[in-house]
Amino acid sequence: MASVLVVEDDQFVRSALIRQLTEASYTVRSVGTALEALREVAHFRFDVVVLDLGLPDLDGSEALKMLRGITDVPVIIATARDDEAEIVRLLHAGADDYLVKPFSVEHLTARMAAVLRRARATSGDPAPTTEIRVGGLAIDPLRRQAELDGVPLDLTRREFDLLAFLAGRPGVVVPRKELLAEVWQQAYGDDQTIDVHLSWLRRKLGETAARPRYLHTLRGVGVKLEPPREHQP
Repeated sequence: MASVLVVEDDQFVRSALIRQLTEASYTVRSVGTALEALREVAHFRFDVVVLDLGLPDLDGSEALKMLRGITDVPVIIATARDDEAEIVRLLHAGADDYLVKPFSVEHLTARMAAVLRRARATSGDPAPTTEIRVGGLAIDPLRRQAELDGVPLDLTRREFDLLAFLAGRPGVVVPRKELLAEVWQQAYGDDQTIDVHLSWLRRKLGETAARPRYLHTLRGVGVKLEPPREHQP
């Protein structure tokens, strides 16, 4: 069953959602702040996020903007605000659906199911069917699994997408604008988003920006992935 991240600061509402979604056979994690939500989506894979707007550290609309910078996971806004103009603005900003409180868990799960169907139907071009190998890296696009020297890599959804995209073009310098368009599906964005994900990837590949092995950044040009010297002919 699908995994859900509930972002809700009201402990009573949060506990009720966790209990009811778990009873409905969803895998549920929950947090009470926007910053905690950002950490969760950066380190775990979710099928859908239920995001409250009234968070204590950041307004939910700002949290949505930041989430969209690091993930394309479907987001359902849960709000007590029923202002139509704001709802339209949030949908344009990247929300996939919204619910006005109070709502029943049946209503929520129906909306979640619809969002997940749309996400699967519009998931983009088919993934490559053959394994990608670059040096000691082995990437299976169909199973969305990656290994380094035979050891499985624990990658987030976005980290996997970035690694697979670069590995599919070994030795080619990919401009940051192209990475934003192809991996993040954004025409423009903050370069820091790419830098953060590259930093996380390097850590998991056992390298650093100062001492790269696979991932090489060419300042002002782009990023390339190539096998380290010991794997080159």
